[in-house]
Amino acid sequence: MSLPVFKVAPDLLAGLAPGAETTVTGPEARHAVTVRRLAPGEPLELVDGAGTRATGELVAGEKDTMTVRVGAVRTEPERRPLLVLVQALAKGDRDLLAVETATELGVDEVVPWQADRSIVRWKKERAAKSHEKWVHTVAAAAKQSRRAAWPSVRALCTTDGLAELLREPGTAGLVLHEDAVEPLAGPADRTAPVLDARWADAERIVLVVGPEGGIAPSELDRLAAAGARAVRLGPEVLRSSTAGPAALAVLSAGLGRWSAPER
Repeated sequence: MSLPVFKVAPDLLAGLAPGAETTVTGPEARHAVTVRRLAPGEPLELVDGAGTRATGELVAGEKDTMTVRVGAVRTEPERRPLLVLVQALAKGDRDLLAVETATELGVDEVVPWQADRSIVRWKKERAAKSHEKWVHTVAAAAKQSRRAAWPSVRALCTTDGLAELLREPGTAGLVLHEDAVEPLAGPADRTAPVLDARWADAERIVLVVGPEGGIAPSELDRLAAAGARAVRLGPEVLRSSTAGPAALAVLSAGLGRWSAPER
């Protein structure tokens, strides 16, 4: 049975040993005690969002405070290469749906992209609120999928900013495009995606997904000039909310991320 997960500050788990007790306060403790109505002795997990997970049991709880006795603490190794999803803004919260699913599938970082053909625009007065909505979406999905390491959400980027990201050392870029010739997945007798040595040794793989109207030709040229490769998923044309998660699943399988359980 999956244990309930609660997010705590990184310093709360630092140096904890089996048998130690720690006190959690604030919204997470309130959710455990008041909403989930956990009783003393019930098991739970505490995560810091940076890869550390503590398994333990509730000792006592009241309102917005709970005491947890720790049974085990471990820090999950950071996976390489990192998987970064650059998701173009899309209408109808399809961008948020993509980010939510990508978080559940193990993405390490998400980047909102104001593409030329994005219908949705983050204007100055709404940019901060919209970005916070992405952060909350990632947090909820990370907790639901019981992740110890939570994805970060970068600031909104333009195409110029995206090109700079793709040029960062150790970065390999993939742009999903329906007219691309190169497939992301390998031949029928192989399950691994087409990743040559340069890509396999990358520090991060940046996956770029365009808006509903597609990536403008001029943008595609600029991203290619920054070192990105255009790839396709299959014969079907996927929605903006589906393409990124589907590609992340292919990459995760090909990179061996799903070859064995982490817990």
